[in-house]
Amino acid sequence: MNSANTLDSATPAPIRALPDSAIATAAQHLGSVVKNCFSHSAEHKAVVVYDLRCDLSMALTAAYRLCLPEAEMLDFDTHTPEQIMGCLNALQAGDLAVLVQTTNFRMDAYRVRVELFKRDLKVIEHPHLGRMPGEQALIYIDALAYDEHYYRGVGRGLKRLIDQAPYGVVDSGGAELIFASPFEDAKLNIGDYSEMKNWGGQFPIGEVFTEAKDLEAVNGKVRIFVFGDTSFSVNKPEQPITLIIERGQVVDVVDSTPEFDEVIAKIKADEQVVWVRELGFGLNRSFSRERTVSDIGTYERMCGIHLSLGAKHGIYGKPNFKRGDGKYHVDVFAVTESVRLGEQVVYQDGAWIV
Repeated sequence: MNSANTLDSATPAPIRALPDSAIATAAQHLGSVVKNCFSHSAEHKAVVVYDLRCDLSMALTAAYRLCLPEAEMLDFDTHTPEQIMGCLNALQAGDLAVLVQTTNFRMDAYRVRVELFKRDLKVIEHPHLGRMPGEQALIYIDALAYDEHYYRGVGRGLKRLIDQAPYGVVDSGGAELIFASPFEDAKLNIGDYSEMKNWGGQFPIGEVFTEAKDLEAVNGKVRIFVFGDTSFSVNKPEQPITLIIERGQVVDVVDSTPEFDEVIAKIKADEQVVWVRELGFGLNRSFSRERTVSDIGTYERMCGIHLSLGAKHGIYGKPNFKRGDGKYHVDVFAVTESVRLGEQVVYQDGAWIV
């Protein structure tokens, strides 16, 4: 391995190759993504930068060899940063770059995805694959399936309702969190980039997100069954933790754990209070309360509601929040019994009904 070409410090699990059937499934799903989300064809070039440090990165690399047979394949560990960036820089606007990463590629001065987007390239990023070995890798592969009718239909339907809703209610089973405010313009992560500045991002996909226009209009209780801990991993306590929220801030916690107490303490130490900001509508039906993976950035697409704790949410500006001031954006996942936007129920019995 070239010393200038490094991965972050996470230690991957022992490598046990996934079965050929998993690779075939991944190739089928990724072929659909390449075609339907990225409109990629033989007219454009493709470069896949990969490593072979975990079972899932090995499987996805093999899958891309099958669904992108003309792509230039670059092993991160056998090429210098200059060689890799030279190949990526040879791409033209509309070409496709794929990053398959056991952790997260670091190439000194190069911020890879930012540089690629600046040049109007299409980007598929698979980071932190080493956090999801074995059975989790198979769940991840399932989550790559792209149902265009579902994602685009439900996603756009939710956006329409969110943008028009005078208020919203999340029922997490005996606890209600009330958003007594209209919502910010909802953002879509549904595999349709035709009207977006950047074409692509992190996969798997499936999310619509917003936040209250008036953060202080968020009050009530919410029961969470998973939270992102200080190692950016999915932490699932034995029983749900109840957050008590007043004027948009977490003021008390019931049935907490030492790990969650640590999260709250860190936020308070740097930001004094714990704001509730993002309201995320996860769409990916391969992730559920029972079917989880360890990487919080991947699990964020889970079918149901997630919230963010902390002042950081750079998408939406607020009068009393300067962009870049907030340090924390911690995802927590609500037990989702039902969701209402205005008087309309949009989630019930484990599914979106839009």
